[in-house]
Amino acid sequence: MKVGFIGLGVMGAPMAGHLLAAGHEVAVWARRPAAAAALVEAGAMPCATPAALAARSEVVISIVTASADVEALVLGSDGLAAGFASGCIHVDMSTIAPETARQLAAHYLQRGVGWLDAPVSGGEQGARDATLAIMVGGEAADLARVQPLFDVLGKRTVHVGPAGAGQVAKACNQMVLVAAIQAVAEAMRLAAAHGVDLAAVRHALMGGSAASKALDIMGQRMVERDFSAGIQARLHHKDFAILMHEACVRGLPLPIAAQVWQQLNALMACGWGQDDTASLLRVLERTSP
Repeated sequence: MKVGFIGLGVMGAPMAGHLLAAGHEVAVWARRPAAAAALVEAGAMPCATPAALAARSEVVISIVTASADVEALVLGSDGLAAGFASGCIHVDMSTIAPETARQLAAHYLQRGVGWLDAPVSGGEQGARDATLAIMVGGEAADLARVQPLFDVLGKRTVHVGPAGAGQVAKACNQMVLVAAIQAVAEAMRLAAAHGVDLAAVRHALMGGSAASKALDIMGQRMVERDFSAGIQARLHHKDFAILMHEACVRGLPLPIAAQVWQQLNALMACGWGQDDTASLLRVLERTSP
């Protein structure tokens, strides 16, 4: 397929590389040409604008930071909407607000262009290993057309529902994940307060019902005090801003998520937004004896 790709960060670059290696015709656009250099050298076609990228693509995949970034990418000067022909599909794999996804789907529908919100779980390692979990909102027919691409990028694709539903699922994913990281941080803090070896506690818990990916990966980072960014905490903070906005506008009581949101706020206030979310342990250390 003729695939355009935008968002060549720690996840997007390996994802685009997998598509190129699988034999798809991949074109790329990046604000910084250096971000695309390795892919261009490997055979990807550079494009001058998002509109130019859309004009030569059957499907464009984007994975950028926030709702405003996706809106600008679609609707801005020389944006994707200006280049798409009828029958093309925009697959956005960013984590954005469900309402933004619905609005962009409606905008494209008027122009005969398909939309799928398809956020992913699995992080940088999942992108590198092509083992991402992909949560999809949009039309089943559009999903069927791009499924061969998803098969290259991940190990599980679930069609959650109409436009925006993929983002709802991702919000739920982030709520559970970061709450689990906070729980691991609290467990490590309790163990440290008793002078118990953190590595031994983590090893013991991994053999029982508390075992989880959060305990495995984030717990190990806490044990080793390795807070260098595996997942930048600022991204989880952004995701929780989406989540708590949804709770506010819909009148939903989400008490555990609200407490975790405050811990993320404290983390950001400490200046650790570019460090790993395992830094939630450091927040507890600052606020308890």
